[in-house]
Amino acid sequence: MSPSRQRTRREVCRDMLQAVRSANPESGHEPWVGRSIERVEDAALLSGRGRFIDDLGVAPGTLHAAILRSPHAHADIVSIDAEAARRSPGVAAVLIGSDVKAVTTSLVVGVKASVECWPIAVDRVRYVGEPVAVVVATDRARAEDAAELINVEYRPRGAVVDPLGALAPGAAVLHDGFPGNLASDRAFRYGDPEKAFANAPHRFSIGIKYPRNSCTPIETYGVVASHDAGEDAYEVLANFQGPFSIHTVIARALKVPGNRLRLRTPPDSGGSFGVKQGVFPYIVLIAAAARVTGRPVKWIEDRLEHLTASVSATNRATTLSAAVAADGRILALDWDQVEDCGAHLRAPEPATLYRMHGNLTGAYDIRHVKVRNRVVVTNKTPTGLNRGFGGPQVYFALERLVQRIATSLGLDPLDVIKRNLIDAGVFPYRTATGALLDSGNYQEAVARAVEQGRLAELKARRDKARAQGRLYGIGFTAVVEPSVSNMGYITTVLTAAERRKAGPKNGAQATATVGLDPVGSVTVHVASVPQGQGHRTVLSQVVADVFGLQPKDIRVNTEIDTAKDAWSIASGNYASRFAAAVAGTAKLAAERVAGRLARIAASQLNVEAADIVFANGFVASKHNPENRIAFSRVAALSHWSPGSLPDDAGQTIRETVFWTPPELTPPDDEDRINSSLCHGFIFDFCGVEIDPVTLETRIDRYVTMHDCGTILHPGMVNGQIRGGFAQALGAALLEEYAYAADGSFLTGTLADYLLPTATDVPEPEIFHMETPSPFTPLGAKGVGEGNCMSTPVCLANAVADALGVADVTLPLVPARLAELVRGAEPPPPAGGATAALVRKGDRRLRGEGAASVKGGPEQVWAMLLDPATLQSVIPGCQRVDKVTETHFRADVTLGIGPVTGRYRADVELFDLDPPRAVTLRGSATGALGFGSAEGRITLVSDGNGGTTLTYNYDAAIGGKVASIGGRLLDGATRVIIGQFFTALARKAGGGGAAGGGFSLFALLAKAAGLFGGRR
Repeated sequence: MSPSRQRTRREVCRDMLQAVRSANPESGHEPWVGRSIERVEDAALLSGRGRFIDDLGVAPGTLHAAILRSPHAHADIVSIDAEAARRSPGVAAVLIGSDVKAVTTSLVVGVKASVECWPIAVDRVRYVGEPVAVVVATDRARAEDAAELINVEYRPRGAVVDPLGALAPGAAVLHDGFPGNLASDRAFRYGDPEKAFANAPHRFSIGIKYPRNSCTPIETYGVVASHDAGEDAYEVLANFQGPFSIHTVIARALKVPGNRLRLRTPPDSGGSFGVKQGVFPYIVLIAAAARVTGRPVKWIEDRLEHLTASVSATNRATTLSAAVAADGRILALDWDQVEDCGAHLRAPEPATLYRMHGNLTGAYDIRHVKVRNRVVVTNKTPTGLNRGFGGPQVYFALERLVQRIATSLGLDPLDVIKRNLIDAGVFPYRTATGALLDSGNYQEAVARAVEQGRLAELKARRDKARAQGRLYGIGFTAVVEPSVSNMGYITTVLTAAERRKAGPKNGAQATATVGLDPVGSVTVHVASVPQGQGHRTVLSQVVADVFGLQPKDIRVNTEIDTAKDAWSIASGNYASRFAAAVAGTAKLAAERVAGRLARIAASQLNVEAADIVFANGFVASKHNPENRIAFSRVAALSHWSPGSLPDDAGQTIRETVFWTPPELTPPDDEDRINSSLCHGFIFDFCGVEIDPVTLETRIDRYVTMHDCGTILHPGMVNGQIRGGFAQALGAALLEEYAYAADGSFLTGTLADYLLPTATDVPEPEIFHMETPSPFTPLGAKGVGEGNCMSTPVCLANAVADALGVADVTLPLVPARLAELVRGAEPPPPAGGATAALVRKGDRRLRGEGAASVKGGPEQVWAMLLDPATLQSVIPGCQRVDKVTETHFRADVTLGIGPVTGRYRADVELFDLDPPRAVTLRGSATGALGFGSAEGRITLVSDGNGGTTLTYNYDAAIGGKVASIGGRLLDGATRVIIGQFFTALARKAGGGGAAGGGFSLFALLAKAAGLFGGRR
């Protein structure tokens, strides 16, 4: 599509406003757009007066929910005994899978398959943290206490956590409807890649495993839901960010039409970065609880829940090959991508995989592309939107491959980048896979960044550092940042025939309403939920420019109420659509109102409408500024005297605009898709130095050049870039959702899932150039996600350059770099402990030692086998039941650090040699974890009426204990063992433990106690 055709469409769309637009520049007023005015939002937020979901009042009688979650990654639910919980004080209801299933229907699965997806486990759990029961009580504390009384019996299954391992023959299958765990397998071909590879002088390949990470906003999920039985309608308040296409998913799951689901958002949100799209299964779950109880129900997620069981970015295994000319030009690409979407393929997934489909060639002119996309399920948390979603995974592979090409051919990586960039004279440029890149001059942006960022100086620093034997490297990356997603991109997962059957899906509709009240005040309302982008400030600038007012004269409302407000399924705040689509639509709505006001003012001032200008709070004649009328008087006329309006003016009370760009079409029959409307450009380079001893990576300089089209608010644009850079720094150097081989989640606290702090984030050098987009009303493109796409690979390229290695894996933690530099760490020496019956991937604990107890071996032996004695000396023990002479069961309540819980231990005795020795073997199961252990105790008389106990043990833990207790467990175990033997010594007649002691009950109870209960 030519630029001239695009301009013509825009002119036709807004022909009635040409006079207004052409007159405003002559008003002498500097436009507000493009200025860094003070943010409207900050006064309340910085003084603690923000109104977040947990700050808002609830209706009298509102109940509170707590969720019992699975400690297993994959297990059958044999039974759930919730009677004790239901009888607990203050409890209104306990819902399990069958209860929720009775009042809802399956959530939409991201592909067509005979697979069900519920917001709670039904018959089987498939990831650690999956909801198993919901307790609803008069307050959160009572709900959590009651949740600890629920007894769930599980039958563990094998688990899969690696996406390639999930496809292996014999791997445990999560869903019968996904044979071999494969949810989707699609192949694409553009141009003639086979010929290009056959004729190319060089072929280079790279294998990438991009890890999981997440956004970790300050505010976690929150839902308040109620059900009107008379109307069979739901009202939900949730900090859901959109896309509001999920509104239809929620309504369908609740078995009501869309007009009986009122979904509202709070005024403020404590961050999202994509992750709050994932709250929607909990909206269904809490709404179901409200229906069952007949009362409103509130649920606020805590931090441990959020880390374990919200959503994360997808992890992806990619093999990327390139056919390359002798000078480094890339002739063709061959993508093989295996996307891990976790335990359930919930809508909108596999969006993360297909959002970048049109941009698989990045900023480069590559005409031949081959693609294979596979989507798999694994025993991990389901995935969802994450800042830059899809971009980090694509560009890490593509830009690492560009560096590989350069180093293999002995070329400068920057030269290879520049040689492959799309030429400035060909925009709008259609990529091989279908994206329509709207505007840009990538070569000029690179040249400016190199000069302004002082690359020559940085190279000199590298040369000097290396001459001194230091590890210093420079990395480069060039990426295209897509924004304003085309709803149709997700349908690329379907074949052309399947798409024709399903009907077309495309566009990116944005909505804005501009209203004038009876005193002429201006209000703007948009269907976009801010998470820190400064919606209210920027929209006030945009509309103030149209009306010749000041931003403080404009009131902006960004809350969404689906029962009252104008919205569409594309509404929400995602895919960097605010500046380009939402703010632009607000401009269009304001211009329509201004065009009508111009006709009204022209009739009153006795001039032509083309002579009208809006400036300084007045509507005036352009040629005679003294001939004017106050804006507020003209704006109020539709309220006070509608009969006096000119016949062709129309009403000026309110104007709502639904805007969608014509460039966003459905995928064509050859699977080409313009997956986003507009495309910014980012060129980054950085210098890093690696400590030769600690192998910590230090950023010496980071330069980032952005072309995001027209800049609406420079200060906030730079703030968005800094925020994206900080998150990307975490993804590159610190953050990873780690899982054990059995699916146990290993990073369930902020002590193990490390986030960058303000002291960890250096100040990037930010540069700009502006090439306005011809496709958006303001010429703006998205910004803020881009560094999440560019920074991880830029840092990785710099680290690879510093270490002189071909492959690096994120995150670039010192231990991982040490393995690259020094080789794998040798295994620890074998200990003397007996082998325990543990599962592969469980965290192992081993120990041995001795203790002294007063009393002979016969006395101590009798005490070890006496239930009453054991109950009195095991810390936190509630009861001990003697099943047989050698089989005991105990209920224990213990806690350490942030968690406390009630757990059940089952112990059997073997190899009895009374009163000299015994082997104990057992297991413990708690609300969020499990453990198993085996130990040998030997009792020997000390000759002075006492007994010396020697012991060794081998234990293993799984479930959430592996994350929460990871840093505390070894020491805590010793403390509990000491407590046990101190109590045992007192019971035996005095004395104390020497060098610690051993109790299998105590060990298992402590392991279980770490799994968590009350937070």
